[in-house]
Amino acid sequence: MSNPLACSRTAVAVLGLCALSAWSAGFAVQETSASGLGNAYAGGAAIADEASTLWSNLAGMSRLGSRQVVGALNVVIPSMRFSNNASQPAALQLLGGDGGSAADTSWIPNFYLVWPLDPQWTLGIGVNAPFGRISDYDNGWIGRFQGLKTDVKSINVNPAVSWKPVENLAFGLGLNYQKLDATFTSNSNYAGAYMVAAQGSGLFTPTELGQLAQATAGLQTNPHLEGSDYGWGWNLGVLFDLTPKQRIGAQYRSAISYAATGNVDFANPTLPALPADLAARAGAVAAGLNAGVLYDSAITSRIKLPEIVNVSYFGNFDGRWDLMADLQYTGWSSIQDLNFVRSDGSALQSTKENFRNTWRVAVGGNYRYDEQWLFRAGLAWDQSPVRDGYRTVRLPDADRTWLALGARYALSPTMWLDFGAAYVWVASSNIDEIGSSNLGQPPSQASSGRVNGSYNAGPVILSGQLTWAF
Repeated sequence: MSNPLACSRTAVAVLGLCALSAWSAGFAVQETSASGLGNAYAGGAAIADEASTLWSNLAGMSRLGSRQVVGALNVVIPSMRFSNNASQPAALQLLGGDGGSAADTSWIPNFYLVWPLDPQWTLGIGVNAPFGRISDYDNGWIGRFQGLKTDVKSINVNPAVSWKPVENLAFGLGLNYQKLDATFTSNSNYAGAYMVAAQGSGLFTPTELGQLAQATAGLQTNPHLEGSDYGWGWNLGVLFDLTPKQRIGAQYRSAISYAATGNVDFANPTLPALPADLAARAGAVAAGLNAGVLYDSAITSRIKLPEIVNVSYFGNFDGRWDLMADLQYTGWSSIQDLNFVRSDGSALQSTKENFRNTWRVAVGGNYRYDEQWLFRAGLAWDQSPVRDGYRTVRLPDADRTWLALGARYALSPTMWLDFGAAYVWVASSNIDEIGSSNLGQPPSQASSGRVNGSYNAGPVILSGQLTWAF
């Protein structure tokens, strides 16, 4: 007779159980200040009117002239729903529901402190969250074998210095410590893999295989993956005054590489009650499947998060009107394949992402009503790094258009409040996903089914910020 452990490995190689679509594309967080949100972040590398410039262009710290502290809180209220078209169930599984409203509300804080030393030198530090993603589908949904919960969080600490050698020119240099934590859950088709293992074991007659298929139909295991790492990067900025009221700025943020480590855990099911003459043999196959393939272990994954380049313009006209423009490049092509490897060196999962580099274009304007009130507006087009044909349920991303409004109210000459709000139109996107490669084998519809349909999304973003100059 065949070895049940060997047959278990064959089963998972055929069916690809571990559908953990991790580290999906398009998870950059644009919400770095409430003041910037009101203009859809247009002109961010050139405005330089309060301490959050440390993120968008640290050379802008040289314009502030006083110590400043900024605290902001951004709330992203998403709407994301899947509409089924021609999805197919996995082997021995029901199709499932539409997943409900999968995207969860996110709270994103920002903190910045700027401290001039003299007219030429300024120090600062910023803390924010430049990458993140939270989504959570209903249990039992169509794409449960591709993904259930996705929770990616980051924190970036950016000490910086700016230098102003002459009146109309400034430079900035910063160091970035960045930490990334991620949790991913899904279901996996235990019933399908078990039946392949049982059939390959040679332990059962055709009639007994039919009994086993009926008894185990619907069984699922629940992979849970957690990982984290930290990395170092740097940013460099320049700000040049064209005239006393017009300037251009540019900033480069380096890519950051991670070697994330963590664990994958499985909640494997118990076989249902079986006739005594079947129970022992059936249990041997399950034991081989659990111990040989669906076992808890440490994992590693390497990823390189993208470099970011911004070029911005700011101009003040007639004392009351400001005009801003911004062009941003993000080097998402640093992510092509995402691989997870067990601590024993065996492959757990590989996902072909094929990310593309992206552009973001924004324009905005301010109206200075009086000494207390300033009103903002902005419009942006934001390209997605996700290509058609590579879209996943963990991030069914598409190109976006931002419409933003905002205001500033001066409580005193040294303290003011900023408010921002934006609605983001996300282009309707089609998805046709089976899953990821597992144990060196290609994705299989028998293992994870097929998610075929479309997504509609449209988040609302609200931000508030307090700035204190002292």
